[in-house]
Amino acid sequence: MAYKDFREFLEVLKEKGELIEINRKVALDLEVGKALRKSAAISGPALIFNQNGTKFPLVGGIYNSRSKALLAFQSNEEDLFKNVLDGLKKPIAPIKVSKGPAQENILTGEKIDLSALPIPKYSPADGGAYITPGIVVSQDPETGIPDLGNYRFQVMDKKTLSFLAQPNHRFGKHIAKARKMGLKTYSVALVLGVDPILAYTCQFQVSDTTNDYEVAGGLRREAVQLIPCTTSNVLVPAFAEFVLELEIDLTKNIFEGPLGEYTGYYTPGSLKPIANVKAITHRNDAFFQALLTGVPPTENHVLKQIPFEASFFNTMKEQFPTLKKLAFPLSGGVSFYLVMGLEPRFAGEARQAILAAMASNVRPKVVIVVNTDIDVHNSTEVEWAVSFRMQPEEDTIIVKDIPAGPLDPSILDSIPLDSRVASSIGIDATYPFGSIVDDGSNRDGSSNLKETKGVLYFKVAEVPGWQTYDFPELDKARRGS
Repeated sequence: MAYKDFREFLEVLKEKGELIEINRKVALDLEVGKALRKSAAISGPALIFNQNGTKFPLVGGIYNSRSKALLAFQSNEEDLFKNVLDGLKKPIAPIKVSKGPAQENILTGEKIDLSALPIPKYSPADGGAYITPGIVVSQDPETGIPDLGNYRFQVMDKKTLSFLAQPNHRFGKHIAKARKMGLKTYSVALVLGVDPILAYTCQFQVSDTTNDYEVAGGLRREAVQLIPCTTSNVLVPAFAEFVLELEIDLTKNIFEGPLGEYTGYYTPGSLKPIANVKAITHRNDAFFQALLTGVPPTENHVLKQIPFEASFFNTMKEQFPTLKKLAFPLSGGVSFYLVMGLEPRFAGEARQAILAAMASNVRPKVVIVVNTDIDVHNSTEVEWAVSFRMQPEEDTIIVKDIPAGPLDPSILDSIPLDSRVASSIGIDATYPFGSIVDDGSNRDGSSNLKETKGVLYFKVAEVPGWQTYDFPELDKARRGS
């Protein structure tokens, strides 16, 4: 059964030793960021900052490790990918209800005060305090189809925010469509503190006509309950901790930024849209949420990894049926660097897979294809394949003038976001097609292949049986006893 809400997930984290409470004063200005960074560096526990200068507890780090991701999906590592893919194939429509805990408190007019919320400034050169874990609920101005997306929001004053919405993301497309329709304002909601599957749903790569609430329902195996905002028809999760009801002014811009982003670099400030807060609703005894971005790994990267890998695998598997696994490593920001493991069925298929990946909306800068004996999540194995299974002159592809990945710091920031182009490199690190590979599995070390003229042979110098070797002394040392 799915988690009902944010609080239920926090209880599970606490039971599993994955959550600790900090009952001393911790400053929102930089100190919260330091604490979150230190915990993320060791895949440590989530943190509740009870004394942060506001009346609301601040929770951060709940997505900063693979172990917490498995708890979120209520799965083990072996079944995770299958469970996620099964959920994607079986969407469940949301249910609209008349009321929910998210509106137990409704603040409007002069009661709206963003400074009363525990919103941190994470990095020293950030332009100000940022809401980074917020889920934007935006509805297509024409069709009404909702999108859930994770976007950064900078606090400008007590009632005003500014934000970054990439033009190739659905929220950015919705804004562009609203402007084209001649609208002066556009209503959205910024949601914080939801059941974890809703947070992961934001990261899945789906089509522009997909109802993300249906995706979340499939992943949860249970429909999401929704209520309408108090100032607009935008539907939001009924059990959310906080909802900021926003009206975007499509006629004005304000200077937003910089922010230490998921690339590990600051993105320079620039003119961005204005979002006026029309209402703040929240639960009784509500939790606010923090999320650190910056140099990998942070919870921003861990949060993206499973959804990116699963949804991209789902897309690529249709065209490349021998695809076994793929990885978007945290070090590449979970987008710029991609490794795929497949067995080519014909000459050139690995290159075809590389070009298909380059042409995707993920926009990777580096694409590596390896054979399925390589663990795509093991950088040493991937580097081994690149070092010894390819020749740079023959097995690399460089494609120029393709759309750049979001916030790539190697591209001049003076170029508008919708005008940025980049290049991408592909590396075919699979054995040459037609090669016969001896894995060295014969116990006497002899080859299990017969020489045939004109065929390439490779013999892996492996030590057979090491994985199952009984080694009690080592097991005892690893247990520390």
